[in-house]
Amino acid sequence: MPHFTVHISEAVLDGRAEEGLIQGLTEAVGSVYGERFKHLVAVDLIGIPRHRRGIGGKPTDQAAPNITLSLREAAYRHPGVPDAPARLVSAITEAVVDVLGEQIRQQVTVGLTATPEGRSGVGGRVA
Repeated sequence: MPHFTVHISEAVLDGRAEEGLIQGLTEAVGSVYGERFKHLVAVDLIGIPRHRRGIGGKPTDQAAPNITLSLREAAYRHPGVPDAPARLVSAITEAVVDVLGEQIRQQVTVGLTATPEGRSGVGGRVA
C-alpha cells in the first residue's frame, strides 16, 4: 500500500491545503501506476509547530515539506513503469506545488523508501 508521510509547517495547514495535498499526492501515485492504485494510497499530514523545524542547523518557519513515500520495493523497478522513482519524485513535487504555489518548489524534499516483500501487511496478514 502506498503510504505518504508529510512533515510540514503547521502554518501551511490552513483547513484548505490538507484536502488539496491528500488529493494531489493520491493523484501523483495514480499518474505513475494507474488509476487502480489510487484507492490504496494513505496520506498522513504531520504539522510541525512554529519554531520546531530547522534547516542547515538553524530554526526556520519555512513550509519546507518533507515527504516520504513508502512502497513495496518491487514497485520502484516495475517493468511496466520505466523510471518509476524519477516519475514519482516529479509527480509528488508537482502535486505540492499545485496546492502551495510555485514559491515552495525549492523547499520540497521527497524520500522514497522501499519495503521488502513479506515485510508489510494489511488486516493482520502479510500482504
